[in-house]
Amino acid sequence: MPTDEASDVSRPITELLAKWTGGDATALEALIPLVYQELHRLAHRYLRGEKQGHSLQSTALVNEAYLRLVSQVPGRIDSRAHFLGVASHLMRQILVDHARSQRAAKRDGGQRVELVESLHPVQGENIDLVALDEALENLAKLDPDQCRVVEMRFFGGLSVEETAMAMGISAATVKREWASARAWLSRELAEKA
Repeated sequence: MPTDEASDVSRPITELLAKWTGGDATALEALIPLVYQELHRLAHRYLRGEKQGHSLQSTALVNEAYLRLVSQVPGRIDSRAHFLGVASHLMRQILVDHARSQRAAKRDGGQRVELVESLHPVQGENIDLVALDEALENLAKLDPDQCRVVEMRFFGGLSVEETAMAMGISAATVKREWASARAWLSRELAEKA
């Protein structure tokens, strides 16, 4: 169940998104600070476990995700839960694009990241983001919900409870989907290694 605090945060975002999609340009001006804070929180949670010296900083990730969100047609984001899902997916795209550009510039195979153990989608010390993205594309074909859970937990840095709230499912379901997706991704990435 959502907490009162989560409801308090969701309500203004949902109301402003509804006004914005209805054509109220002033709603976008009021929404920007709320959206920026959410994106910064997601980016910070994701990037806090990365190696020092990583070339993509949380502010750059926030700014890029924010620009991509604002450029979308307003009617495509209609609630806080939808916003969290879209933001997590956008951060995945941004991080994978960044890793691909780093891979092209390096001989060692690309950008690898280290994360806090609880957020690793697979076992091991570091993960090749490009290989993970390819595996996630395959997982999305088999089970889109598991792919969304990985996006929200790994790329968005959301907790089990936040992921459950964003997806409209129980925390127990998120835990099962997370465990199943991690096992599948471990096998998939091991085969490609």
